[in-house]
Amino acid sequence: MAILKLRNLTVDLPPGADRAHAVEDVSLDVNSNEILCVVGESGSGKSVMGRTVMGLLGRTRLKPSAGRVLFGEENLLTASPARMRQIRGDRISMVFQEPMTALNPLMTVGRQINELLKIHRTMSHGDRKKRVHDLFASVLLPDPERIYASYPHQLSGGQRQRAVIAMALILEPDVVIADEPTTALDVTTQAQILKLIKDLQAAHRTAFMFITHDFGVVAEIADRVAVMQHGRVVETCTTANVLEHPKNDYTRTLLEAVPRLVPRAKCELTNPENVLAVRDLSKTFGARRRFFRRARRGIEAVKSVSLALRRGETLGIVGESGSGKSTLARCVVRLIESDAGEIRLGDIDFRALSRAQLRPYRKKIQMVFQDPYGSLNPRLTVGQLVAQGPIVHGESCQAAMETVRELLRLVGLEPFVADRYPHEFSGGQRQRIGIARALALRPQILVADEPVSALDVSVQAQVLRLLDNIRDRFNLAMLFITHDLRVAAQVCDRVAVMRYGQIVEEGPTERLFAAPENDYTRELLAAVPGKQWEAIRDARRAQAAGVIQTI
Repeated sequence: MAILKLRNLTVDLPPGADRAHAVEDVSLDVNSNEILCVVGESGSGKSVMGRTVMGLLGRTRLKPSAGRVLFGEENLLTASPARMRQIRGDRISMVFQEPMTALNPLMTVGRQINELLKIHRTMSHGDRKKRVHDLFASVLLPDPERIYASYPHQLSGGQRQRAVIAMALILEPDVVIADEPTTALDVTTQAQILKLIKDLQAAHRTAFMFITHDFGVVAEIADRVAVMQHGRVVETCTTANVLEHPKNDYTRTLLEAVPRLVPRAKCELTNPENVLAVRDLSKTFGARRRFFRRARRGIEAVKSVSLALRRGETLGIVGESGSGKSTLARCVVRLIESDAGEIRLGDIDFRALSRAQLRPYRKKIQMVFQDPYGSLNPRLTVGQLVAQGPIVHGESCQAAMETVRELLRLVGLEPFVADRYPHEFSGGQRQRIGIARALALRPQILVADEPVSALDVSVQAQVLRLLDNIRDRFNLAMLFITHDLRVAAQVCDRVAVMRYGQIVEEGPTERLFAAPENDYTRELLAAVPGKQWEAIRDARRAQAAGVIQTI
């Protein structure tokens, strides 16, 4: 039985946009005890549709102009703000794509979730706190007491995402709209969260509208699939039919773009010199010395890590959320200072440079961040953001803007978007802007922290090809951090696996994927979603190719 019904829903875009409607004439049913996966490219209207259901378009220039959103028999588009506040969280909740923007930076994570229980349930403070701790444990957050007392910036990207999932589930709502809820999670935690969602669905007959670009996730959990393109639903059917017998050309294009869990051919380096050498790098957070009291033990985020990166090579760093991948990247770029070790850029001891000495070397190593919204200044236009680096390093404004136009084309955006602000773009488009900004100074080394995690599969494939082309064109070295082993297989020449701040295994991608030596590496590979579907797909392709060859 349908608990949430969209009927001919249309949401208008502001004048001057690339099309008239963000969502156009969409009709969908979300049934009790069902997971409906909504897939499509970045900008296809998936997230706008979810926010419209929740009444969260707010002061944006997007406005519903036609249709109905029926929760039971109630049209949410005509509900009062007070009524929507009663429904949100209690009856319908949402997991947002960018957890840093969904969490209040001035409140601890525990207090924010506790507040939901305080508003919607009659419980004592102790009972509320216990309920939050239990839910933190169920979404596999380590040390629930510490997480409860932590602020959002003190958690890793994956931990923040799990906290947002906990916030959405705390009141056991009838409908959960999940907008890319596992994007920031590593494969093992992703598998556990997907199991948690299936268990919740079975126990409470919860309906899920699950927005994702990951067809591996679709293969694992979806009962039905709706495919969106340019604001319209182009195909809706059962999961098996969409994955195995897609009717629409666009659906087939998306499926073809899904990266395979088969490593690419090894790249032969023309100049195998090391451009980056890290030796015994360590970083501890939270350690403090106290007079007359025992020193507080800190968290060892990075423990004596050593690695080398050669010109023209891509080294992947993979591992679970909280394993130290992003901390290692920020230490290498010197956005945070490491406690010990050595970072060498060629012959330069990068770690030993003072702030004044560091500035001319900044352009040699640039970074693409995991959270594009948090890394882009909302007060600057896209053109100003991308041109900022070249101008600071002495390039004229005219030359910098020419660079901006060239780079925007390179990452798949039109030059005229240079006059827009970051909030006017989808999550995937903002990530492409972040990549353009990192490339503006033509760095020797690019440190990419989950650079394609927010992108749909077709754009992801384009960006990965783009990064490959840029690497080959400029003989660029890349330190590529990702939790997506499919992406690592496609883009990395070597892979280092991190766990608890240490590298537990390193080697050529082809060898490591085919014959992993460490038990943890084997766990990661076994947890990749959709492996069975991929194996069936590859077998059918091989069979079809054999038939064609025989003919």
